[in-house]
Amino acid sequence: MSSAEEIFEVLDTQGQVIGLATRSAVHSDPSLIHRVVHVMVFNAQGSLLLQKRSMDKDIAPGRWDTSVGGHVNLGEDVYDAAVREMQEELGIKTSDLQFLYRYLFRNNRESELVTTFRCVCDGDVHFNREEIDEVKFWHLSSIKQQIGQGIFSSHFEQEFSHHLRQIKKQG
Repeated sequence: MSSAEEIFEVLDTQGQVIGLATRSAVHSDPSLIHRVVHVMVFNAQGSLLLQKRSMDKDIAPGRWDTSVGGHVNLGEDVYDAAVREMQEELGIKTSDLQFLYRYLFRNNRESELVTTFRCVCDGDVHFNREEIDEVKFWHLSSIKQQIGQGIFSSHFEQEFSHHLRQIKKQG
């Protein structure tokens, strides 16, 4: 099945499944909320791994983005989706993910209910070269300095804002 034909669950604002829609439909109608997972991968020094999206991507090509991000398959648990995406995108096999938060991302193209996890990984990363052009660890201060300059995807900038708020709350 091609990615354009994938079927995703459509949610209400509370996260309850209310229907199904194709990938192309949820990516062109912001009234159709669908589930995605993000994983923020840190190293032991606290730097955050970011991926540079392939220039072939239809959304944010060539922009730096969250360590791992992907859709939740039909009937799939968000935790299982995050573990699967870690392996598919970065070649990292782990089940040691910590739930961070959930938020609704909206723009004029789509609406996503994002569930974000974190993990610490200092091992080898063998990223998917069809989807990702490059990966590297960034110091958080460097990310803060470059927000709003067109380097990062809008998804990541919102994700990073949520992350900073969480750090502040834990304080």
